[in-house]
Amino acid sequence: MSVLRWTTGRFEERGLPTPRLDAEVLIASALGLPRLQLYVQFDRPLGPEELGAIREAVKRRQAGQSVAYVVGHKEFFGLDFAVDPRVLVPRPDTETLVDEALARLGAGGLARKGSAQAAESAEAAEPAEPSESGPAADQAPGPSAVDGAPTAPVPPSPRIADVGTGSGAIIVSLGKRLPGAALYAVDASADALAVARANAERHGVRVTFLEGDLAEPLAAFAPFDLIVANLPYIPSAEIPTLAPEVRAEPSAALDGGPDGLELIRRLVLAAPALLAPGGALALEVGAGQAAPVAAICLAAGLADIQQRRDLGSVDRVVSARKT
Repeated sequence: MSVLRWTTGRFEERGLPTPRLDAEVLIASALGLPRLQLYVQFDRPLGPEELGAIREAVKRRQAGQSVAYVVGHKEFFGLDFAVDPRVLVPRPDTETLVDEALARLGAGGLARKGSAQAAESAEAAEPAEPSESGPAADQAPGPSAVDGAPTAPVPPSPRIADVGTGSGAIIVSLGKRLPGAALYAVDASADALAVARANAERHGVRVTFLEGDLAEPLAAFAPFDLIVANLPYIPSAEIPTLAPEVRAEPSAALDGGPDGLELIRRLVLAAPALLAPGGALALEVGAGQAAPVAAICLAAGLADIQQRRDLGSVDRVVSARKT
């Protein structure tokens, strides 16, 4: 397919890191085909409308938009999520946060057996009006499992909050694994909440969505067994140095203030008042931030502080428990 070779060449000229993969994904999406079919139908002639759709996708990618924005979706934790420039694109590294959240809930709010080992190997106001999405009523769960492994029974209806939910990928992924959980998601952006709500409805997960500043809207619904957050953690001075496709994402979802920890620090200080006894806080952090975030958790009175590495061996998640 000459258009595949042409597109790959254009992306190589622009210095894109994965030119062939980007070309395959964009062309397959424009043609409504699985990627494999590009090779099965390699000699297929393309009509004017199909070529136009491919050119538009290539133009957007060369203008700095991520592949996920161009095709309109991104896989995360085995699920497909709609994404657009209103929300941050879910990253594979963030799946580490979901893993740690499930581990922390595996024994009724304490780290499930094996979580400490994983961490050791990593070296260690007025509430907004809620809206709901998904099935009409909570369901009572039975015993749960994490990644197919049997665990201790999860609390009958664990209460979980996702602060800075963005696309809703984290809270929806947790909801699919824990169908009896009471789920809450907060974001300061009404646009982001619209995307998250659509994703929750798409996957049949009931979530109470709240618009407001950080954890403030959660006060009326506390206590929680688990609070998770992938908050902005890039220092402000580093934003101009990011790749163009990252800079195209919402700046409010990237900029973590002078040291990158401004919002994380605020959430950690608020967490003890929102967590149930034994409840856990799990946070995604940037490279080199795990130690200072662990110190912030300790200063806030949290205990059982653990770190978990992502697949790139970066300490990506810090979690702690309210005693």
